[in-house]
Amino acid sequence: MRCVIARFPFDLTKSGVLESMKGVKPEPVTGESVIIGRRHYPVKQVGQVITRQDRRDFSAGEVLRAMSRLGFTCRTLPEAAPEPVDSPYLRASALLGAPASV
Repeated sequence: MRCVIARFPFDLTKSGVLESMKGVKPEPVTGESVIIGRRHYPVKQVGQVITRQDRRDFSAGEVLRAMSRLGFTCRTLPEAAPEPVDSPYLRASALLGAPASV
């Protein structure tokens, strides 16, 4: 399948990606990841191995799109819940045992 990563076209196949990633030790995952075989690889590491380009040359979205089109499972970070607003009113309500409603 033809994919464009960092403005360069690549002909990628699932078996080709599996072969490229064979023997590559996964780095710790702190963001988006791709499951290749039984291992979780960071998206940028996969892009670097497959394209042989610097990680700054492409976005994680480009690699995620290509890997998902090839049939690999891609994981993104869950969106963080918004931080509760800490105000004097909420602190006083909590101390008095009242429900915190604004």
